[in-house]
Amino acid sequence: MMQRKLKMSALLAALLLLNGTCAGAEESFAGWLFNFQRSKEVKPVTDSQYKSECSDCHFAYQPGLLPEKSWRNLLTAEALKDHFGDNAELDKDVLQAILDYAVENAADKSWYKRSRKIAVSASEGNVPLRISEVHYIKRKHQDIPEKMIKGNAGVNSLSFCDKCHTQAVSGVFDADTVLIPNYPDWED
Repeated sequence: MMQRKLKMSALLAALLLLNGTCAGAEESFAGWLFNFQRSKEVKPVTDSQYKSECSDCHFAYQPGLLPEKSWRNLLTAEALKDHFGDNAELDKDVLQAILDYAVENAADKSWYKRSRKIAVSASEGNVPLRISEVHYIKRKHQDIPEKMIKGNAGVNSLSFCDKCHTQAVSGVFDADTVLIPNYPDWED
């Protein structure tokens, strides 16, 4: 019996070590293990430079909303020259720091449940360049009438997560935190 417990403990330790790269996206494995918000959501943005540079133009999307490949394609000097119609060029060192942060916290490196679902859905096809192109996110929004998004001056596009997701900045995207501007009584 003692040998069995020892083998199980060794197996568990090995699994934890092998999965360390995923846990590394969180501050530490212990931090992940005792962070009960991880069970559903996306890790909030914690890097001040990332938050500052990205939120100058739009909502600072959590890196856990896209896989690593997407961030590597989006955050290049060439790609930022025409970043969805805008010039978002950054100093080389700033760009590298932002890329490093995004890659370290990408959906496919996160233990947060919603990020894991995004990573799985993004692996099913092409590498998405827009968060609104991620299959999981498209599916979650498919029942919302277009008039409530594109036809709504308070929203305009799915890319404005924080317009409807009242706790998006904290990485919370639960349906019960949604308030669609100009449609306060709508429920999915």
